[in-house]
Amino acid sequence: MGRLSRLTAGCAGVTVAIFGVLHTFDPGPAPALLPAGVALLLQVVPATGRRIGRLRAGAAALLALAATGVGAANLGTHPASAVATALSGLALACLDLRVPRRNGGIAFRVADPLLLGAAIIALVALVPRLFDATFPTGEEPDSVMPPALAGALLFLAVGTILARPETGPMHTLDESGPRAAVRRLAPALIAAPVVAALVSAFAAQTRESSPVAAVSTGVILAALALLALLAYLVRSLDDADQRQQHLVAELEERQDFAQTLLQSMNEAVMVLDANYRVIDVNRRWRELTGHDGPPAESPPLPPPGTGGDWLLPRADGTDVPVLATMAAIPDAAGATRGYVATYIDIAERKQAEEALTEHAAELERGNAELAAALAFKNDLTSMLTHDVAQPISSIASLAELLCADWADLPDDIRLELATKIDKNTRRLIKMMNDLQLLFRLDTGTVTARRVPVPLLEVVEAACGTAIGTGDVEIVIDEELAALADRGHLTVVVENLLKNALSHGAPPIHIRADRGGPGTVRLAVQDSGAGIPEDVLPSLFGRFIRGAGLGLFIVRHLVEANGGTVRYEHAEPRGARLLVTLEAAPASA
Repeated sequence: MGRLSRLTAGCAGVTVAIFGVLHTFDPGPAPALLPAGVALLLQVVPATGRRIGRLRAGAAALLALAATGVGAANLGTHPASAVATALSGLALACLDLRVPRRNGGIAFRVADPLLLGAAIIALVALVPRLFDATFPTGEEPDSVMPPALAGALLFLAVGTILARPETGPMHTLDESGPRAAVRRLAPALIAAPVVAALVSAFAAQTRESSPVAAVSTGVILAALALLALLAYLVRSLDDADQRQQHLVAELEERQDFAQTLLQSMNEAVMVLDANYRVIDVNRRWRELTGHDGPPAESPPLPPPGTGGDWLLPRADGTDVPVLATMAAIPDAAGATRGYVATYIDIAERKQAEEALTEHAAELERGNAELAAALAFKNDLTSMLTHDVAQPISSIASLAELLCADWADLPDDIRLELATKIDKNTRRLIKMMNDLQLLFRLDTGTVTARRVPVPLLEVVEAACGTAIGTGDVEIVIDEELAALADRGHLTVVVENLLKNALSHGAPPIHIRADRGGPGTVRLAVQDSGAGIPEDVLPSLFGRFIRGAGLGLFIVRHLVEANGGTVRYEHAEPRGARLLVTLEAAPASA
């Protein structure tokens, strides 16, 4: 159809151009048909390249505009033919100009209304003259333009329409519908009334019949052609209806299949429109959320094109953990027409992950306890190797010396050696007591029996048993008492005093006063260099190289009695350890 239409349009262009050549010197717009016919011929001639195509289109547009100008120049003397010629020229110039429609349908071609106007003017001028023979001599009907010019303009309009059949008014995407049938029968429909009129005129001219008979013949032929067209259209409509029913049945079958597929999926699926309104949900989604149908409002959704762990709200107000994905549904143009949200229940996986995490935490705690026990063992071994081995080796060597040279040693040397053995023995006993207390503290079996304890009495007793306490200054009020376990407080003071004597320098200052509401504060200060900064974080730890267990025991015993212990750097020099305990109530 396209090739035949262009061939017909080319023939029409040649015919119109020849008509324009023959009437080049006639008054009126007839000479404009020469450039118009050439322009129509250029519009249907195939181009062999893009550049040649552009040159051809430009030349056709210039010739069409020239024809428009000639027609417009004769509006005053030949209005009908001038308007028809100008409209045909503009239509040729705008043949490929289209205006897109808002609803996305086929673009509107600007040339169509122009061609319709030119064809109507030509038919108005041409049809009455077809019935000249039916009128008495001397009473021929009047016309708005010469019949030859009207026929040429009609040829030009029809040829211009056929030059672009794929974009003209007869274009259709459906090659089997009634519109396609009309397009195929368009030449016959255009020719039927013309043939009928010609037959009527011929019958009136050659026969001795009345004009009514001639007109009746034309009407009958036109009626037959119309009936044939109606029959063809009815048949086409019937075929179209059958095809439509088949398509509807196929569409329903596909819709049922899609619905069955949606409902049979093991994943929960929710379908939404472009505005995130819920359209449909499947069976698994209703089971997962507890809803009977699609919710009135869509639940919180992940961003389109993403996925991950999500919480899907249930009808009872609880949330179920799911793996959610959100995918957009594009239309033919690529725009989003809807969304599909897919949910996979991962509640069991979450429970397994939580159980695994808890088990890992238990293992971590167990590993930490094992590490702490191993560190305790290593520290204890190191301490025993370093601190216990020294007095034992001293006792052993001194005892061996006494046994070997007892008879040769004077009494004063014997007493000195025995005194050193006693000193190291007491040192070992002190270490064993500290270790025993350490084990009790580590297992949490130490309990404090708190009673009012005079601080001055405890400090003086500790100074009396300690060695090397000649340069100790005690400033404590006799009435000052703490609420604590007497044995614990005694061990605390002894260890603080021992730490000051061993690692500090004299003089030693021991003071006590009321630290705050309901508390007493005991301070033990030496005059040494103080404690190094790198030791402070672990000062009250379990083992410090060379310091034994004293401060570790002090901290735990003070805390067991509801108090605190801390370190301060003394001014101008020295270390100060402060113990804060609850004050004993005043006696009546």
